[in-house]
Amino acid sequence: MMASQALFESNLHGLALIARGKVRDIYRVDAKRLLILATDRMSAFDVVLPDPIPGKGIVLTAISNFWFKRLESVIANHLTGVDPVDVLEDRTDHAVVKERAVVVRDLKALPIEAVVRGYLIGSGWKDYCKTGRVSGVALPKGLELAERLGEPIFTPSTKAAPGKHDENISMAEAKKLIGAELARKVAEASLELYARATEHARERGIIIADTKFEFGVDENGELRVMDEVLTPDSSRFWPADTYRPGSSPQSFDKQYVRDYLETLDWGKTAPGPKLPAVVIERTREKYYEALHRLAGEARG
Repeated sequence: MMASQALFESNLHGLALIARGKVRDIYRVDAKRLLILATDRMSAFDVVLPDPIPGKGIVLTAISNFWFKRLESVIANHLTGVDPVDVLEDRTDHAVVKERAVVVRDLKALPIEAVVRGYLIGSGWKDYCKTGRVSGVALPKGLELAERLGEPIFTPSTKAAPGKHDENISMAEAKKLIGAELARKVAEASLELYARATEHARERGIIIADTKFEFGVDENGELRVMDEVLTPDSSRFWPADTYRPGSSPQSFDKQYVRDYLETLDWGKTAPGPKLPAVVIERTREKYYEALHRLAGEARG
């Protein structure tokens, strides 16, 4: 798959575009449903980069759909089961949405990111080094970078506005934002989803170091998981056979891009820097490898 085949932005006919996220384009189907299309856009440090990763949106959709089906016994999700082609009258759009789009329920999204951490890395490591805590959760002294925690912890964060950065918050702050009972349900569901997923992934040689979920409430007040689930964009995937605490592990996610960007003199604000061809290709390979290992799909 060549870079020229990458989809940076979609423009479907007949459906109203209501939002462009960092990766996904969202269209209105009707009063109760949306069409969500995963592009090949790459974001890092909350900035959309100018270079897409060919096939990335296809991988994200396939991995999310795999997990939604596998984990639906834990909590309901936003999928309707409707084929995106069935809501598009213009046949020229059919090829655009192929393997990239899903038709979902229009949920009321909760204003928090539901983050679960099983290992100490990223912003969690930075917070720990400063305070000995992550999102208000006290951790033992003397932990190393990338060390496995005694048990996974729920560490919610805010949902930042475009161009801003998410901020870790405590469970008490999450309760103030969405209510104590709903916050409890989100935490319990997040931890159970993570537990089920890590067991499956470890059998396939992947450590899920951490991940974030998004939740919404449907018209009946039922809590559902939405957006994407346990993808290389929303999680840190590490190869189990080379994992060692004390250093930043290799990964099957966009950490490869983050690590490259950290070598640049860039202020982590838009516009983002261009990516070299080797970084684009290596990242593409890592995404497809994650899909192959987790869901048994052939590489693109």
